[in-house]
Amino acid sequence: MKARRSRSALVPAFWDTSALLLLICRQPKSQRARAAQRSYPAMNVWWGTRVECHSALQRLIREGDLSGKEERQAFLSLGKLAAQWVEIQPSEEVRQFAERFLSLHPLRATDALQLSAALIWCNRHPRGKTFISGDEKLLEAAKKEDFNIVTM
Repeated sequence: MKARRSRSALVPAFWDTSALLLLICRQPKSQRARAAQRSYPAMNVWWGTRVECHSALQRLIREGDLSGKEERQAFLSLGKLAAQWVEIQPSEEVRQFAERFLSLHPLRATDALQLSAALIWCNRHPRGKTFISGDEKLLEAAKKEDFNIVTM
């Protein structure tokens, strides 16, 4: 008899860097991120997400917020997540949507690229698709673009 896959194992979502960082290093909202990961284990991310994660981790290291052991664990966790997620690659279409989003929403360039990648991920049909983030402005923009949002 074949083992059945749980329905949640098939549920994808787009994960912003701010949400992924809660899985990578222990923070107050990490438990919420782990719950989201159980609900949405099929992670889709923007191509630049790994670089954004490295940047955030290096900032935490410089500021003394990660010990040597925590640093090693964080980079191991990042590597494990990156091996599993699907990256939306840069394209002219991503750039065009990002430029459009900058005129519609109060976003930074990197956040506009995240939202653009999410739109490409769902084939420009965000209704019923989930966007996970800890960034309020980005979540508000995603909601206005008709994504279901999960707040960290």
